[in-house]
Amino acid sequence: MNKKVNKPRLAAYLIVAAAFTTLGAIAAVKQDTKAAAGAAAGNSGAALYAQSLNDLSGKPQSLAQWKGKPLLVNFWASWCAPCVQEMPELSALAAKDGGKRFHVIGIGIDSPSNLVQFTQKTKVAYPLYVGGMGATDLARGLGNTAGGLPYTVLIGADGKVIKTYLGKLKFDQLRADLARL
Repeated sequence: MNKKVNKPRLAAYLIVAAAFTTLGAIAAVKQDTKAAAGAAAGNSGAALYAQSLNDLSGKPQSLAQWKGKPLLVNFWASWCAPCVQEMPELSALAAKDGGKRFHVIGIGIDSPSNLVQFTQKTKVAYPLYVGGMGATDLARGLGNTAGGLPYTVLIGADGKVIKTYLGKLKFDQLRADLARL
């Protein structure tokens, strides 16, 4: 009797899960389209450069120090599985380039203690800043209207947003975009 009762429930759960997956995919496609349109419209990184965020040692850092340099800004959190999964490859990419053609920075939407604990376990080859929950507004200003993570923004040396990436990075595409800098 229990098997008959569980099968309809399982089917209902699967239908609901499939519906949410479909809605999530639609939202991601729409967000990517909006982000691409925003980048094409020439959104500026001015709001980013106006910020001062603490580094992981608690020292305030002006993000204006990145003005005039091609910049890849990764918004992430230690509790975000896709963020954590992409960090080793993003770190390797940053270390390989060494700031010759572009720079990478990470802005953590998390508590300072969580970010510090994370970096004690995982080495990161680029500067990390503590943005806290307030950094979600900064990410929105750079095109992340969905508020999802990870969210990465490619900004040209002229301060204009070139491209945005919502979700886990596709590194082949990112490398191709970086090669065009």
